[in-house]
Amino acid sequence: MPVPRIPRRRERLQDNAVEGRKRILLASPRGYCAGVDRAVVAVEKALERYGAPVYVRKQIVHNIHVVSELEAKGAIFVDEVDEVPQGSHVVFSAHGVSPAVVNAAADRSLQAIDATCPLVTKVHREAVRFARDDFEILLIGHEGHEEVEGTAGEAPEHVTVVNSPEHADVVEVRDPSRVVWLSQTTLSVDETMETVRRLRARFPELQDPPSDDICYATQNRQVAIKKVATDADLVIVVGSANSSNSVRLVEVALEYGAKAAYRIDYADEMRQEWLDGVRTVGVTSGASVPEVLVQQVLEELAGAGYGDVEEVRTAEEDLQFSLPKELRSDAAGRRDERALGGRTRA
Repeated sequence: MPVPRIPRRRERLQDNAVEGRKRILLASPRGYCAGVDRAVVAVEKALERYGAPVYVRKQIVHNIHVVSELEAKGAIFVDEVDEVPQGSHVVFSAHGVSPAVVNAAADRSLQAIDATCPLVTKVHREAVRFARDDFEILLIGHEGHEEVEGTAGEAPEHVTVVNSPEHADVVEVRDPSRVVWLSQTTLSVDETMETVRRLRARFPELQDPPSDDICYATQNRQVAIKKVATDADLVIVVGSANSSNSVRLVEVALEYGAKAAYRIDYADEMRQEWLDGVRTVGVTSGASVPEVLVQQVLEELAGAGYGDVEEVRTAEEDLQFSLPKELRSDAAGRRDERALGGRTRA
């Protein structure tokens, strides 16, 4: 697994003069979504309930800070379940797993806790249903991403991954009259719709999923950064390099008018030259980023003269998901007070 980087000490950003008033536009919603909240709390509760170590297949969510903190509490992250000692507890990440992984865990008598985001589970069920009805499924997503691997694994004989709008121009299907599209939940909404447009131009009978596959949190964060980007000289996106939705936020910011945009894991990664001539800084974070990392960015920018923070809110989020059934009660059978998520989200 990737080794989380510990933030390093360096000279703080300088307060250089610029024409006009310095300010920050803080996008909201940002940060933790309900599925990430559920997954992280699931690992924490498993450690409390069963004691360390608790094994986690892949990163529980795509954020190196979160992974580092859970490792410090006793979680052990592995690439595959065959690395987990027989009979141990293993948590499946928020991105989901294929039936083959579930079966491999059962073969090792592992006590599996499924922390798959319910919105990802919905896409899995759609794949199963369409495969059962003998549809060919065009799964829009990034080849090799854990979520795509899990969804494709539900019906490997029926799924073809479409990586990009350009790929849509060349992908082939067996029967153009029985084809449906599904998508990875963390994609750019605009790019996904462009991919669908190109697919439908080639396959007019292409069917849509019964409901939107791109998750509410991904869409909300993209809408918020679109509004911020139009007025921003610079956009800072807090999130890890393997976080698809964080990477998309950088792309969306640039597409919608930001003069520059960068993704960082920690505040100390910001560079002085990024602020040259910058009056307005937009700040947001991906759906797997704890708010403490955003606050550290704001503190660092405040030291450089960007102490005026204006929140740009485009939606309210109050969705919560129940924990996996194994963790809703304590060892004595009493319902746990955190059985239904509960972290504060921006």
